[in-house]
Amino acid sequence: MGLLYKTNSKCSFAKYNYHIIITNIFILSSITSSSMASSSSIDFSTAILIRVDQSGKGDFTKIQEAIESIPPNLNNIQLYYIWVKPGIYREKVVIPADKPYITLSGTRASNTFLIWNDGEDILESPTLTIFASDFVCRFLTIQNKFGTAGRAVALRVAADRAAFYGCVITSYQDTLLDDNGNHYFNNCYIEGATDFICGSASSLYEKCHLHSLSPNNGSITAQMRTSATEKSGFTFLGCKLTGSGSTYLGRPWGAYSRVVFAYSFFSNVVAPQGWNQWGDSTKQNTVYYGEYKCYGPGADRGQRVKWSKQLSNNEATVFLSKDFIGGKDWLRPAPSHFKIAPKI
Repeated sequence: MGLLYKTNSKCSFAKYNYHIIITNIFILSSITSSSMASSSSIDFSTAILIRVDQSGKGDFTKIQEAIESIPPNLNNIQLYYIWVKPGIYREKVVIPADKPYITLSGTRASNTFLIWNDGEDILESPTLTIFASDFVCRFLTIQNKFGTAGRAVALRVAADRAAFYGCVITSYQDTLLDDNGNHYFNNCYIEGATDFICGSASSLYEKCHLHSLSPNNGSITAQMRTSATEKSGFTFLGCKLTGSGSTYLGRPWGAYSRVVFAYSFFSNVVAPQGWNQWGDSTKQNTVYYGEYKCYGPGADRGQRVKWSKQLSNNEATVFLSKDFIGGKDWLRPAPSHFKIAPKI
C-alpha cells in the first residue's frame, strides 16, 4: 500500500503571477486499467498524475509526449492531470478529440511557458490546439512569437467544455481562436492587437485582463455568429481593458456577431465609437454589441455607434451567469487526490 496524502494548492492573481503549489501527492502503489471509471461514476476528485520536467526528473521532458502517453479515453473516463514543471517548452501541442478530461497545469504562468512561432494560417499556426472536450488549463503561459506579419494563433479551442484559469495567452493577430463549444476563462491575461479574441464559441471571460498592442484602430474581438438562432457569443464580465493605442471593442466576423461587456473597466485606449462594422454597413442591423455598467475613461458612451446597445437590467441578465455557457456543472475543481500513471 502506498502513502496516502492530499494536495495543498493555492493561487494568486496578478499579471504574470499565477501559480500552483502541489505538495504531498496522493500515491497509489499499483494501478490497473480496471480502475478507470465510467462517465456515470467518474470521481472528479482523483486524477492520474503525469509530470513533465525539462530536467529529466519527471515522466516526460515534453508536453506533447505526455499527451501521447494517455490512451484514448472516450468510453472509460479517467481524469489525467499533466503537471508541467517550470521552464520554456518550445513545441506545438495538440490535444486530440479522443482524449477528454485532461488538465494541463503549469506551476506559475510567470515561469512555465509553452512557446511556438508559426504564422499565416489561422488553423495551422496555434501553439496549443484543443480538440478534446472537458479540458482544463491552469497557470500556464501560451505564446505565439511569430510577430506582426500576419495571423499567429497562440491558442485554439475547438471542443466543448474547456476552462482556463490563471493563464497568460499572447500573440499579435488572432491570439485566441475561440473556435466552438462552451468555454470559460477566469483570471487570464490575453494580449494582442488585431481580432485577438475571435471565433464562434459561447464563452464567458470573467475577471480577465485584455491588453491591446495595436498602435491605432485595433480590435479586441471578432466574433463569428452567423445566424440569429445560433447560440454563440462572448461575454466579458468584470474584466480590465488596457493597451498602447486606440482599439475597438470588436468588429463582426459573422453577420450576427454577439459580444457583451459587463462590469468591466475600460481605459482610454477604447475608441470613442466603441465598435467597428468592418466595412459592411449591413451588419449594423444584425450584430448584437452591448455594454452594461462598465466604467473608466473609455466607457463613456457619448460617441458610441448607434447600432450598439446600452443594456437594461433585463437585457443583460442572460449574459451574466454561467447559464450562457451551458451552466456550471461541467466546471470541475482541481482534483484533491492523485494516482501515479501506470507504466505501459
